[in-house]
Amino acid sequence: MISDTSAWRALEKHWKDMAGQSLLALFNHDPSRCTRFGLDACGIHLDFSKNLINEETLGLLLALAESADLASWKERLLAGETVNNTEGRSVLHMALRNRGGRAYHAGGADVMSGVRAVLDRMRVFSGEVRSGRWLGYTGRSITDVVSLGIGGSSLGPKMACQALRPYQTPALRVHFVSNVDGADLSQVLAALDPETTMFIVASKTFTTQETLTNAKSARDWCLTKLGNSAAVARHFVAVSTNRDAVSAFGIDPKNMFEFWDWVGGRYSLWSAIGLPLALAIGMDRFDELLDGAHAMDEHFITAPASQNMPLILGLLGIWYNNFGAVSTQAIIPYDQNLRDFPTYLQQVDMESNGKRVTRDGELIGYATGPVVWGQPGTDAQHSFFQLIHQGTRIVPVDFILPLRSHHLLGDHHAKLAANALAQAQALMRGRTEGEARAELEAAGMSPDDIEALLPHRVFPGNRPSNMLLVDQLTPYALGALIALYEHKVFVQGVIWGVNSFDQWGVELGKQLAGKILKGFADEAEVADTDASTADLIVRYKAMAET
Repeated sequence: MISDTSAWRALEKHWKDMAGQSLLALFNHDPSRCTRFGLDACGIHLDFSKNLINEETLGLLLALAESADLASWKERLLAGETVNNTEGRSVLHMALRNRGGRAYHAGGADVMSGVRAVLDRMRVFSGEVRSGRWLGYTGRSITDVVSLGIGGSSLGPKMACQALRPYQTPALRVHFVSNVDGADLSQVLAALDPETTMFIVASKTFTTQETLTNAKSARDWCLTKLGNSAAVARHFVAVSTNRDAVSAFGIDPKNMFEFWDWVGGRYSLWSAIGLPLALAIGMDRFDELLDGAHAMDEHFITAPASQNMPLILGLLGIWYNNFGAVSTQAIIPYDQNLRDFPTYLQQVDMESNGKRVTRDGELIGYATGPVVWGQPGTDAQHSFFQLIHQGTRIVPVDFILPLRSHHLLGDHHAKLAANALAQAQALMRGRTEGEARAELEAAGMSPDDIEALLPHRVFPGNRPSNMLLVDQLTPYALGALIALYEHKVFVQGVIWGVNSFDQWGVELGKQLAGKILKGFADEAEVADTDASTADLIVRYKAMAET
């Protein structure tokens, strides 16, 4: 286990040496620190100088990655080996955005011809819908697309559609429904016309409870007005692998877009799961998204370890999580259109590395995946930043800032950028007692009032952060950003020794929900349940029957 290695023990000792260091003092001692602890790749600038590290720290972290045999695991990933060992699958999401001549194989078979064929079909289909050539059952063009999916089948395209709103056509509105709560679907459908609405049902197996429940209700809504089951074929398409179930639903199999078992849900944006995005921004822009992700893939594969952005970002997370006992990570994009990015990264990170056993099933005695959370700045500054600045726990922050805005409105973007840079600076330097006292004295406060207020005006600083700059939030930049975090998660999973590509914890709740649902109709189905759940079932049934 990685915690038994000499590299791990060296980092444990080194944390004790670094914990008492002052970031402000490190900057004062070395004005070139931001140059030495900065990287550029794929249009992203990463400033990681505001971390509690020095050259020795980086050397020890890189040695840890070597001890975990990261280079070998990268080769296995690229070779299509079954790195998802619990499900016996290859993991080839990089093949989905492969823009060069690199070969990708699963089970010994080349996958690129299939990938390119689906992308070609997406291009043709999205072109027909966006141009108005695709007509609904009554002969009218499509004005609204509703994506029905959940988890990885929804979070990625939803996030990307919001992030790339400046590139969308106003002639086609894209909506997302994922929650089985009837409010989600009802509120979306309330403003739509069945004659001009298309549904994309995204489910690999075409059996996902939430998605199929929403799809059946959407079909009923559509047919109530259109009146003929033949209309389904003009208003529903599927992203799935289950041809028989898709056909039984009423969807023409010619309008089923394939993806493969080596595509994990949270890594599937680049596949036909991204069809809503292709419809929203057009296939040329979708290709640009793939270009950005591919560029980051090649950087991750080929860049030297000390200059490898995903590797460095992953190791910094390991540094705090495992040696500084830091259990969370905040993602703060200073772009309103990236408001869903922290939520998206929650799944990429927490579903991947929220594991308690190694690949071999051995219980882990150290921390694995952190709690990922966040929201856009400047809103975040007025909600939870108080805790990050002066709370009792350390919360590392990733700031994401586009240097240019798509929305030129007065000096809004200058103020946004100033806030992002100021927050990172304030977290690093804090405010000393001497500085706070001088400010209060300059304000004319009495000595007694100063002494009473002084402890509240001191900021400890030394709070770590990364700053990620992009020129502008373009499809290319978004693709590179997403791939950066995907590879960061992979790095951390390798070091922790976990399988980052399964999610068995998700399955238990699904199984129990199915049993409870049957119990609503037949008490014998839940006769062996715990007393609390049995009582709650009784209370639900009593209310539902009134």
